[in-house]
Amino acid sequence: MARWWLMKSEPDAYSWDDLVAEGEGTWDGVRNHRAANNLRAMKVGDQAFFYHSNIGLEIVGIVTISGEGLTDPTDPDGKWAAVKVKPLRKLAKPVTLKQIKADPQLEGIELVRLSRLSVAELTKDEFDYIVKLGEG
Repeated sequence: MARWWLMKSEPDAYSWDDLVAEGEGTWDGVRNHRAANNLRAMKVGDQAFFYHSNIGLEIVGIVTISGEGLTDPTDPDGKWAAVKVKPLRKLAKPVTLKQIKADPQLEGIELVRLSRLSVAELTKDEFDYIVKLGEG
């Protein structure tokens, strides 16, 4: 069964455009247990929002999980998780954190409730609703 996610990256470190240029990237560097558990739960074919954190504070695109169950190559101890991702599409217009926080339909999402979590799970309804917001 498919699941839906939100993955944060600082765009000055790794941006949507960087992923598009690569074609497929490794989502690594996560050092939070809950976020790492979310990475471990991901399956090939799941979809995730690509969220620019710190700079922009907005969802800019949708990725698909293309590789699951990886050990983070940046972790010398081999304890942390990673996945492979491929860009699916850029949103017609970014969906900002300010917009999400102001929307009563999204008040319960992990992006708002657990703001420091870098890999969050969404329900299908939340995911579909945000996609509609990003369609313009």
